[in-house]
Amino acid sequence: MRIPTAAAAAFVMTALAQIAVPPAIGQTIPDSLKQSGSNETAIKEKRNAWTVGVAGGLMSGSYMTFADELAKALDDGDNLRVLPMVTYGAASNVDDLLYLRGVDVAVTQSDVFEYFKTERKIWNLQNRIHYIIRLPVSEVHILARRDIRTIEDLRGKKVSFGPAGAGSSLTGTLVFQRLGIQVEQANIDTASGLEKLRSGEISALVRLVGKPIDFFSKIPADAGFHLLSIPFSKKFSDYYTVGEFSREQYPNLMPEGQNKVETIAVPAVLAAFNWPKGSERQKRIERMVERMFANWSKFQKPPFHPKWRDVNLAATVPGWTRLDVAERELQKLDTPAPAGQSAELNREFQSYLARADSKRDVQRTPQSRDAMFAEFLQWREQQEARAARNESTKEVAPQQPVRTKRKKQ
Repeated sequence: MRIPTAAAAAFVMTALAQIAVPPAIGQTIPDSLKQSGSNETAIKEKRNAWTVGVAGGLMSGSYMTFADELAKALDDGDNLRVLPMVTYGAASNVDDLLYLRGVDVAVTQSDVFEYFKTERKIWNLQNRIHYIIRLPVSEVHILARRDIRTIEDLRGKKVSFGPAGAGSSLTGTLVFQRLGIQVEQANIDTASGLEKLRSGEISALVRLVGKPIDFFSKIPADAGFHLLSIPFSKKFSDYYTVGEFSREQYPNLMPEGQNKVETIAVPAVLAAFNWPKGSERQKRIERMVERMFANWSKFQKPPFHPKWRDVNLAATVPGWTRLDVAERELQKLDTPAPAGQSAELNREFQSYLARADSKRDVQRTPQSRDAMFAEFLQWREQQEARAARNESTKEVAPQQPVRTKRKKQ
């Protein structure tokens, strides 16, 4: 007997429906997703009770990486949730910290704060914004065509300073102002800026970011670009420090015959709005800072950005006031050397400091100690690069017996 097609289909569906589907073994739904929606008001209050908004920066920048990794390291579910925010950049982050709802903490720069205080003349700024810690420096990268030999050659030419609000749009402008070099300024995003540099529409682009960064290191050798030098001088001694690029970091961007390029660097700052003591927002920031200090060891190893290891928790920021809770947490640290560093790094720095001070009779201030720490990190980086270079080129020699002299009794 032939069964009609429709009847056969119905029969198959009925049979399938009667087959019990076994539950997945070992698979469970996260508890955070199992909450009943019967009391949404309570869920909403719980989710928002301990959130801290952190203004990071451009998606491709190191400041956004810092904000993102703060969120990963400090996450504690409903007890603390750090929300990293993509923003216009370090310069606009101070605006966001002052005026944008939901922003409690921001990554910015020491020179940005000074600009807002002296040029923008923001009322009572020094009491409204305090700093938590000083973050690693970011270097000023000026990428130019090969026919541009020095930064002076950019006079009168078109230069992109990055998107308006990015750290480079302020720091880059200040650098050219202090050097007295007038250029035709443009504010173009980095990717578009590189295309315009290739086409000759602009002569250089400026970016402020921690070295090394893939955007520059992956530029091919035949692109016809190089990094320009910014010699350090007294013009930059207030908020800036010495920086350097090496051939190991940017092999395709060194000027002909050079293995390094001088530049200047600016310290980054993790800043917080100084909410009234006892307020909800103040308590959230307090919890975040306490957890950050308690979990600082997390930032010292992979997969976190290696620049975290360069952070000196005790470093000060001239012209800024440290947030109360950060000052309290800092006092709890036992190490008299730069706090937050590994014991090995502390010992290296103390040795470096002793050698330097033996050559000059000085009384170290916190500011001069910070400057020496930055100098030490740069020296250490050069030593490691030299050691790696020697390791890659040396030949394995046959081992010779080691003869030791007996000590005189």
